[in-house]
Order: sequence, then C-alpha cells, then structure tokens
Amino acid sequence: MNKMQGLSVTGQGRRAFLRTTGLVSATALAGAVLAMPSGATTVATPAPGGTPSLIPAAAVDISALPRVQQKMVPPPFLPEHEQVATTGPKIVEVTLTIEEKKMEIDDEGTEVWALTYNGSVPGPMIVVHEGDYVELTLQNLGTNLMEHNIDFHAATGALGGGALTKVQPGEEVVLRWKAIKPGVFVYHCAPGDVMIPYHVVHGMNGAVMVLPRDGLKDAAGLPFTYDRAYFIGEQDYYIPRDENGEFRKYEAAGDNFNDALDVMRTLTPTHVVFNGAKGALTGDKALKAKVGERVLFIHAQANRDTRPHLIGGHGDLVWEGGSFNDKPDTNLETWFIRGGSAGAMAYTFLQPGVYAYVNHNLIEAVMLGATAHIVVEGDWNDDLMIQVTKPGPITS
Repeated sequence: MNKMQGLSVTGQGRRAFLRTTGLVSATALAGAVLAMPSGATTVATPAPGGTPSLIPAAAVDISALPRVQQKMVPPPFLPEHEQVATTGPKIVEVTLTIEEKKMEIDDEGTEVWALTYNGSVPGPMIVVHEGDYVELTLQNLGTNLMEHNIDFHAATGALGGGALTKVQPGEEVVLRWKAIKPGVFVYHCAPGDVMIPYHVVHGMNGAVMVLPRDGLKDAAGLPFTYDRAYFIGEQDYYIPRDENGEFRKYEAAGDNFNDALDVMRTLTPTHVVFNGAKGALTGDKALKAKVGERVLFIHAQANRDTRPHLIGGHGDLVWEGGSFNDKPDTNLETWFIRGGSAGAMAYTFLQPGVYAYVNHNLIEAVMLGATAHIVVEGDWNDDLMIQVTKPGPITS
C-alpha cells in the first residue's frame, strides 16, 4: 500500500501533514547520497563479493573564478546572456524563491494552488555555458506550508541536487553544480514519494539552457545565432471536481492533496496549458517576431510527452532530445518532447501574420489550452503564398 495513501491534510493539520510527508520523502532519499559532500567523493569498484569504498576526489579550486549574478526573469523570456562565451568559465549566482500561490488557470475562474519557483509557472529559465558553475540559493518562504527542493536534470549527482536541497518553510540552502552537458534541461521539485508528481503537476518545474562555449551550430556545423529566444513550459494540471462536476476550490496549498491524487491516478489531465494558464501566450500576451528573424523556442514538459508544432512554419533546426552536442534535425513539421525533458527549435520567419504554436494533440491544444500565438510583423511574400481567387459560388 502506498505510504501516503489516505493521509488527510485537514485531519492532521497542515504543519503536521508536512512533517509526515517530509519523513516519507526523507526515507526515500536516504540512500541517494553516501556521504554529505563536505568534500567530493568517488566510489571505488569493489572486488567480487566486496563492498564499494569511498575515495576523496581531487578538489578543484574555483576561488579565482569570476562571479556573476544572473537576474531571473519570468517566462517566456530568458535572462540576459551571451550566445558565445567571451570569457572563461565563471560562477553564475542564481536565486530561486519558492512561493505557494493561488492562480487562475483558465477563463472560467478555475483555481490551483500553484507551487512555484519565483512565482511563475514554469519557473524561470537559467542560462549558462558549458564549464560554468551554477551556484543556486534556494529559499523556501516562511509563509509556505510545504517542504521543497530542486532536481536539476542538467546536473550530475545527488538526484540532480534534490538530495542536498530539501528545505522547510523559512529555510534556504546553497547548492553549486558544474554544467558539463550542453543542451536544454528540465528542473523540478522532487521531495520524495507521491509528493514528487504532486509538486510537478502543481507547476513546480522550469528549465536550464547550457550553451556550448563557442555557441550553437547548425546541421552543417556552422555557427548559428538567434535574434530572439522564448521559453515555453507546458503544464498538465489535475483539478478535482465536486459532486456537480464543478472544479473545486481550496483554502490553502495542500488542502487538495487526497482529491488531487485521485485525479492524478487517472493519468488524464483537466488542463494542458503553456506557461501556467490557458491564454497565457495569446492575445496581448502573444509572442513577437519580425520577418527575417531567427527565433529559438525552448519547450519543456516535466511530466508528459508532447508534440510541438508551428502552424504555418517549420522547425528549421530542431534539437529534439535537447542535446547541443548532437547535430540538429532539419525542416521538421512536428517534433517530439519526451516527458521529463526539454527540446529546442529554431525558425526563421518568412511571412507576417499570427502563427499558432501548439501541442499537436489537437484536443489538448484546442480544448485543454496548449496553444501560443506568435505575432510576426513584415511584408507579405506572394511567391510563398497567394489567394488566387476569393471564396465564391461554385462555377463548375
């Protein structure tokens, strides 16, 4: 039987509920780190029948590296960054503040108590170069009710940092990790047991982009730069309904725990949206571009598979698996982002107008909310498309 099954938030009191879930998650993570890293360690290969032994790894002195603070910005935008590194490796200081907040996720007033990094769903994009160090300060506000942490898919060791970043309300922790894999990667909360999917489907995820130091390359291995970049985080929500079929509302984060688990077990989301809510990237919030601009789209989905498609355009260059070490695919109509990963696509816009960027499960795009718009300015090219005759009566 699941250890968390049957827990009642209101029955125990919210703080007691947190303590219970924290104990379960601590047990789940207990074997993840053989030694808390006051210094780095490696595991020696044992002889047959023997047991592994820990050997201290050589310490790397990074005290002379320059430090820079990266100012986080809300998605779909990326922080200020160089596409090609003009200096050597550095320590990039980042602060993520966890906030549990009520959000409306559609135009019908449906609410979710979102679990967020820096108050947004998804959390902000972090951008560094291969060989840089990310030094994260993770803060769990004292007004929050839950234990949180962070698992960087771009990082190496200790459950992506999840085993070293567990913080209760009112606590902070500092984690440093080295970016050794160029690409785009998901990060998400992973406190243990069923709280892992619970936190992820309540919005607690984001992405990291690790650029090669000499920048991106196209399929021919030539340098590629972009004029704009956008981060699209696809989010699946599982909102409980009452006996009348209406979406329930709750007083505080965690109050929906048992109800939400029931919906999550169906594996059928009630909402699939971009950047936290239906319509978050349409209308006056639509993305912008101009004819002739090369635009990079980073698409992340921390939980479910998805199939992005740009209606009226193509994936000129697509790093479908997210790795910038690999040659990009070219001229794709639709690409595949595996659950728990991020990918990147670049397109040069050739025509003006409103483009729809969708999850091409069209039920999820049209009925559940997974649609964004890009408004492109410029001159129309009749050679690419022209309406030869306007609609009228059939004449033959």
